[in-house]
Formats: sequence, C-alpha cells, structure tokens
Amino acid sequence: MKKILRLTCSPRAQASESYRLSEAVLGHLMNRHPGVQVIERQLSAGTISHADPDYAAVLGGMQSPAGLDQRGTLAESEMLIRELEDTDGLIIGTPMHNYTVPSALKAWIDHIVRVHRSFLPTRQGKVGTLRDRPTFIAISSGGTYGGGEPSRQPDFLTPYLAAVLNTVGIRDIAFFSVQGSAYGAEALQAARAAAQASVAAHFSAIATV
Repeated sequence: MKKILRLTCSPRAQASESYRLSEAVLGHLMNRHPGVQVIERQLSAGTISHADPDYAAVLGGMQSPAGLDQRGTLAESEMLIRELEDTDGLIIGTPMHNYTVPSALKAWIDHIVRVHRSFLPTRQGKVGTLRDRPTFIAISSGGTYGGGEPSRQPDFLTPYLAAVLNTVGIRDIAFFSVQGSAYGAEALQAARAAAQASVAAHFSAIATV
C-alpha cells in the first residue's frame, strides 16, 4: 500500500470521535506500510459543491458529458473520482447523523458514484468500474445501534455505505464504531476502549492489508 485517502466528515474535524477512531485505523496501516502517503480530505460544510444543473442533466441521460466535464460540478466529480482511483486504501471517519451519513459525506458520494464513469448500468445491475481496495469506516454515534444491547436507534448508515461503495467496485470494507458517546464520560471511555480493541482485533486477524 503506497497511498491512502482519508475522508474526515465530522464538522468537529480532528476533535471528533470518528476522527480519533480513524487515527487508530491509520496507525495500524502505517505500522504495516512505513512511508505510506496519506491524502487528507476534510468534508466540512461547503468544501464540496452539490450537483449543478449540467451534472444533473448528464446523470439523467438528457445531455452528453462532452464539453461539460471540464466545468462546474462535473469537473469536481472527475477530480474526486481520480483522487480515489489514485489510492490503494480508503479511510472514512464519519459521525452518524439522524441514523445515516452526514450531508458532507453524501455530497462526496454523489460525486464519486457517477453513471458511465464509476459504474456501468447493465441488464444484470450496476457494475463498478473502480478497482477494489481495503476500505475502513470509522463511525461515531451519540446513541447505540446495530443489534447489540442496548440498541436504541436504527442504522441506515452502514448498509447504505456498503451499497454505494459496492456500486463503484469497492467491496473490501471493514466497519468500526464508537457508540453511545452522548451517554456521559464513563460510557464514552468504555466505548472508545471497545472501538480500539475492535480495530486491534481486526488487524491481528488479517495477514496483510
């Protein structure tokens, strides 16, 4: 592994629990791959545009992308897809907002999941055109989810991220989470310890990444 792209999706940036957990993942990867280059992308509010009319028209099949792919949000989409294509690993540090991904991460997804570019529509379904790569999702949540006890809220984040990444060809995905961060300092410390142990166990169980 020579290059890793890390997305930081929390508005709290480096002060967030998801960033802290992504640091643990990154630390294991850097231990295995000394000298790996890390590309950092902060997906805070306003850093990625929402799709403009030309982008929407191309996605809807109403216009050819010819002449449009060097301007507006199609150009931004192309830049973000190439940035992803140029990496060997992906880390996404994200909070759970209202049971799913925050809007900043959704904007990135809308740019990199692009018909006739990162996936092809076929009679058998959508086929991703990007190379698979080890992908690690570090999630923080104020509540608890995922079927454990006590599970107090639904989870639309993990199945959604798995589905959209699968769409573009990324299937090697591992999820880690800090849950119940809003339940007080003692609960947060326990959640951090459990998440760190989960990351360590994952890397101990695999020979290479």
